[in-house]
Amino acid sequence: MEPAILLQKIEDLVAPVLSEMGLWLVEREFIQEYGRLVLRVYIDREPSGNPIQITDCEAASRRIEALLDVENCIPGAYVLEVSSPGDDRPLRRKEDFTKFAGKKVQVKTKEVCQGFKSFTGMLEGMEGDQIIVRGERENYRIPFHMLAKARIKP
Repeated sequence: MEPAILLQKIEDLVAPVLSEMGLWLVEREFIQEYGRLVLRVYIDREPSGNPIQITDCEAASRRIEALLDVENCIPGAYVLEVSSPGDDRPLRRKEDFTKFAGKKVQVKTKEVCQGFKSFTGMLEGMEGDQIIVRGERENYRIPFHMLAKARIKP
């Protein structure tokens, strides 16, 4: 199975389970680390909730691991890591760009947009389907469909 399709399947399986726990899926990614495949899942509390605790990560890890074992959707051996997204959290959904308006961000696009593929500045939020980033000299309007990656810059 193609990695992007597998990650979407994992998200579709895991997000409802986390929601039942009062948590939400921030990001999921596969990485190769020390010769092993690692599935990293970043979780957070529902908006305006308390910060994530180690006990939340442990409980989520147990539920996710059991679910993925039953579904058997990941071919081969892997290691599951569940953690908080941290200060440099990724932004993936339109809601993220609204929630974290006022924060310094770095946004990377899939292709050149307004002469650039990387934008750093203050996140102004979303306007329709465009991410608004206030740069040093101008505001950038980045179509959401062009988003490759975005992170808060602590």
